[in-house]
Amino acid sequence: MLLRPVEDSDVPMARELSTDPHVPLVGTLPPDAGPQEALAWVERQRARHGEDAGFSFTVAVAATGVAVGHCGLWLRQPADGRATAGYAIVPSARRKGYGADALAALTRFAWTLPGLTHVALDIEPWNTGSVRVAERAGYRCDGLLLGHREIAGERRDMLRYVAERPRPGDPVVTPASPAPRGTPRRAAPGRAG
Repeated sequence: MLLRPVEDSDVPMARELSTDPHVPLVGTLPPDAGPQEALAWVERQRARHGEDAGFSFTVAVAATGVAVGHCGLWLRQPADGRATAGYAIVPSARRKGYGADALAALTRFAWTLPGLTHVALDIEPWNTGSVRVAERAGYRCDGLLLGHREIAGERRDMLRYVAERPRPGDPVVTPASPAPRGTPRRAAPGRAG
């Protein structure tokens, strides 16, 4: 898995992402985006770092360079050592492990940022695919946040998943070797397969 800067060539990927009914509800990509709307979204993603909002990446297959999704690390509480992450894989590339690989790579990138100690994900409880991605990438469920986020005009509950910066001696957890159920998980440094 390769995380790379967002490029104009990512417009087709953005257009496919926009066909997922949930993606436009939680971000700035409009539903069923046309070429110009997708290009505007690409340009917004490229501006995120310059706005001090965080880091936005295209998820691409390392062997082919084909864009299969998007992920971001958002630095809303950097003074507290905390960030949030988000990810989306195009419908045609799901169930291939790309989400977990991308999230693990994004989390390893997070640990290169000085002072960052926690990365959080907020996942709606019905989204079992995203829960599996988080768990495979080494995140642990930290609890249920009732009415935590407004989506489509209503307050929604969110499962909070968290990765903590690994400490020396922590076991390495990668998408290829998930920790046994009930074991505390930490996202591990290293390279995603």
